[in-house]
Amino acid sequence: MKDQVIVVGAGIAGLAAAIRLAAAGKQVRVFERAAGPGGKLSDFKLGDYRFDLGPSLFTMPQYVDELFRLAGEDPRDHFNYQRLETVCHYWWPDGTQLAAAADVSQLAENCATAFEVPAERIKAFMQRAEQKYELAGRTFLEKSLHQVDTWLQPSVAKAMFRIPGLDLFRSMHRVHERELGHPKLVQLFDRFATYNGSNPYKAPGLLSMIPHFEHHFGAYLPKGGMVEISQSLYQLGQRLGVSYHFNTEVAEIERTAQRVTGVRLNDGSRHRAEEVICNMDVFLAYDRLLPGAKQPKRTLRQQKSTSAIVFYWGVQRSFSKLGLHNIIFSDDYQTEFAEMEAGRMSNDPTVYINVTSKLEAADAPAGCENWFVMVNAPADTGQDWENLKRLTRQRVLDKLAPLGLAPTEKEIVEERILGPTEIERLTGSHQGALYGTSSNGKFAAFLRHPNFSRRIKGLYFLGGSVHPGGGIPLCLLSAKITGEIMMGSGNVRVPE
Repeated sequence: MKDQVIVVGAGIAGLAAAIRLAAAGKQVRVFERAAGPGGKLSDFKLGDYRFDLGPSLFTMPQYVDELFRLAGEDPRDHFNYQRLETVCHYWWPDGTQLAAAADVSQLAENCATAFEVPAERIKAFMQRAEQKYELAGRTFLEKSLHQVDTWLQPSVAKAMFRIPGLDLFRSMHRVHERELGHPKLVQLFDRFATYNGSNPYKAPGLLSMIPHFEHHFGAYLPKGGMVEISQSLYQLGQRLGVSYHFNTEVAEIERTAQRVTGVRLNDGSRHRAEEVICNMDVFLAYDRLLPGAKQPKRTLRQQKSTSAIVFYWGVQRSFSKLGLHNIIFSDDYQTEFAEMEAGRMSNDPTVYINVTSKLEAADAPAGCENWFVMVNAPADTGQDWENLKRLTRQRVLDKLAPLGLAPTEKEIVEERILGPTEIERLTGSHQGALYGTSSNGKFAAFLRHPNFSRRIKGLYFLGGSVHPGGGIPLCLLSAKITGEIMMGSGNVRVPE
């Protein structure tokens, strides 16, 4: 039993952790309540249209490639992706448009043309974003913040010394106002707070490093769609001998004298292991899988991240103005976020449209498009979501119409709608919060649940609801941090 590990949940972090431990010689079993792997990184079809269920932006591909190399494989033999030359197409209500190039120099020129600001201003801002990432981002993202050894490392001490200049005590919005000036540019870069479900008017300015991920490391689309990330890692785990058990729900993580002993399944069967990794939302893990365990109440009551209302539309028409990623901004961003903070949907929401058929023709019939349309929403606290979904649908179409981007009702030939309640049911995200807790505070990173239990030996946590946070890159890093803690190898920097 010594070398046996059980992973609860086959989301992206659980898949990655299983690979790391199997490559190190552990016997790994993964129990997943769904019918297949991936969690939010799964897909489905509506008629002849294919849709990725959840995440639509792929950055930091080196974190995926590294898992294949750990297994002694060439990632290009099993998983491939294409780099985007244009990351996103932006629209504002007054008709202003911007095609945001991936290349920083070209992005600066695009912004200079659209907003009549000096290109050097954008370049300087992106340079500071890179500096923040190199000085402090690696500490906050690639290392455990809950182990003493982390704080004894010289690189961490250096990062802490530089904190006063890293905008930890200013909001992202204030930083962007100071460095970018133009209100549309400020709004454009404020939106990066939504990458971890946060509010740019509250999230610390250190997070203004996030654009560096897209415009330095690049933005990509996997061949075959986002689902290929989870599918390729699942298949890699199979080749390494990982045992997967789908349609199998864990009822309890069992323990004796504050030590893990294994898990009990819903069918009553017990499976023994000295180490258990939980890839379930940490709030629900304590609530459902750890009866009687002392809960870290301060951590669990942190403000939830945003959720979403998502419309999956099979559109019987092609829109040449749209790219793979598209954002149509609200007229008053601050009010939009204030409404969400109050638990309400905005009357004028920012709309995100992802159309994978632009690059993956097989995702829709010829001359048609598969639209993933997302509007940020507050976490579920009992709102009337059926009514809000209906209202939001009409508001989205009304917002798109003046820009020539709205399909007619007849052109929407397939449709599926998810709100926070469905997101919780399908993905196990408490209250439908896509990223667990928000980063709406300067100490939010420290208040996230650690990747291990302080009280139960042999119990570990990973995924978007624990350190370092939500989104594909951070979930993969949570698996890396957890694996290193379990193997006793310390914090190891990810290759460039």
